Amino acid sequence: MKFFVDTAEIDAIAELNDLGMVDGVTTNPSLIKKSGRDIIEVTKEICDLVDGPVSAEVTATDAETMIAEGRKLVEIAENIAVKVPLTWDGLKACKTLTDDGHMVNVTLCFSANQALLAAKAGASFISPFIGRLDDINLDGMELIEDIRTIYDNFGFETEILAASIRSVNHILDSARIGADVITAPPAVIKAMVNHPLTDKGLDAFLADIKAADIKIL
Repeated sequence: MKFFVDTAEIDAIAELNDLGMVDGVTTNPSLIKKSGRDIIEVTKEICDLVDGPVSAEVTATDAETMIAEGRKLVEIAENIAVKVPLTWDGLKACKTLTDDGHMVNVTLCFSANQALLAAKAGASFISPFIGRLDDINLDGMELIEDIRTIYDNFGFETEILAASIRSVNHILDSARIGADVITAPPAVIKAMVNHPLTDKGLDAFLADIKAADIKIL
């Protein structure tokens, strides 16, 4: 499974990237705003830092302007994936940009029917939002399962990018189902290392070392 980091914070991306935990990055205008920097400047810096796809989102809602914005965004770097919303105009932009040879991430997916349309339009990635479905008492993982089944049934090459990840369990379940990619905030990815029995075992180990006065250096 590929790990994308959902942030525009350079230091956080660099830390995970140095550990080999970054296969790509997803950004959006809200994340860029939090960084307090120019969208083009910070996106270019992220693209220079990581080798994998960097999703940069359009701000327009009509197809013509989305296409124009997408073409400007891909000038930033070769690893840009243009992020468009799952609307009819977004699908039109996806088809055009894909035909141009660019990666496209279709975002805000909440149904398997939407995911099927995105795949037909040539999307490189489809981003189903797990957490937001959970927020309205729907099972976000059922959506991942449905998309996985449909894509496998017909051989679609669109990668399932599980988004709106809120917990380490979301990551585990996405991996179990077979999502191609997850995108999560750095804090959630780093939380995967935590386990109370690891902490308990380490405490006991350190106590034994202290009692035996063991030193290596």
